[in-house]
Amino acid sequence: MNYFKLKEKQTSVKQEMIAGATSFFALSYIIIVNPLILAEAGIPAELSVFGTILVSAIGSILMGLWGNAPLVLTPGMGVNAFFTYTIVGSMGLSWQQALAVVFVSSLIFIGVGYTSISKMLVDAIPDSLKHGITAGIGLFLVVIGLENGGILIDGGANSFIALGDLSQPIVLIAVIGIFLSGVLYLRNVPGSFFIGIAVITIISLITGIHEVGDSSFSLSNLTEFPAIVGAFDFSVLFSIPFILAVFSLTMILIFESIGLFEGMLEDKTRFTSAFRVSGIMTLVSSLFGTSPTIPAAESASGIKAGGKTGLTAVTAGVLFLLSLVFTPLLSYIPNAALSPVIVITGAIMMENLKHIPFDDFSEWFPAFLIIVMIPLTSSIVDGLAFGFVAYPIFKLAKGEFFAVKKAMHVVSFLFLLTMIAISLI
Repeated sequence: MNYFKLKEKQTSVKQEMIAGATSFFALSYIIIVNPLILAEAGIPAELSVFGTILVSAIGSILMGLWGNAPLVLTPGMGVNAFFTYTIVGSMGLSWQQALAVVFVSSLIFIGVGYTSISKMLVDAIPDSLKHGITAGIGLFLVVIGLENGGILIDGGANSFIALGDLSQPIVLIAVIGIFLSGVLYLRNVPGSFFIGIAVITIISLITGIHEVGDSSFSLSNLTEFPAIVGAFDFSVLFSIPFILAVFSLTMILIFESIGLFEGMLEDKTRFTSAFRVSGIMTLVSSLFGTSPTIPAAESASGIKAGGKTGLTAVTAGVLFLLSLVFTPLLSYIPNAALSPVIVITGAIMMENLKHIPFDDFSEWFPAFLIIVMIPLTSSIVDGLAFGFVAYPIFKLAKGEFFAVKKAMHVVSFLFLLTMIAISLI
């Protein structure tokens, strides 16, 4: 365990394993949800579930061993929707051609990671935007957690969001879970988030509030999994839709990863190795017939639970492997038990608001756009686009246009092109 430098990081094997378990349970929904979304693109759900589990396991273990960072890699929510509804749905590519798009994008991603470009991009981002990214991801997690717990619901025609029915028992225990987990965290109880998940799960099962659903997952389908492995179709490689898809997906993957790493990675010296792992796992995702992996925002729950080293990620990765056999057991854990952890984690991340210079409108307003647009668009990269495009514009208005680093101007222009490209698709 000396490799992880546990003593140097003032942590322990127990603390890291609890943190890894917390991250895993906060992300366990991806095992079922990702295949269901990809099924709408035509990829058989009963097969892509194996791709989802394997890339999550391999990516997390690799992130832990090589990147030595407490971050979990899984197929990203939002990215999988872009794969299904934009690349396949709107652009008319087949899922095999969409996997080819992921493959080409991953090569560019890896190229950026193994050159000085990645460091140049990170160094060019102003501190105010970096803090805005952290707070924006935090607010995004809060919304996700409240929706998962039924505390917030679709408002329908009257409002895009509304308060859920607090008289419903499952919603009520989600609220109780928020206070329970919050108090445990405040009192510095070891494994506070994990305890919160366990207590709410037990209450829901004993009282019969949560009904365990049937799982159609079958390990016997593993023998058919090779049918979607390496199922690329490069027949439209030089077509306009393919090129637009590659450009847009590459921008999303690179800058969503940068945003998530900047928002969650406390030890910034691990950025380069973690970024490279992320790029390599994007390539592996395309080979395994699933949408690209990204550092999951829910990894923050494990970090706040005490995870400081790669052992956290390795633990989560091992649990993903075990889920190949025990996936049906995940249905015993209600969303009401997971949502409090996600809500509190997001709230804690919003502490970064105190580092944003609110005495300078040209600094805090672009950061504000990132903070509000990430949760309102349910897309980290869309939120980044608004803030990054706005930053040089407001610096120009203040007469500080040339104080902005050249690389930041390039990034802002690329984000503008991305917004235009996606709007044309």
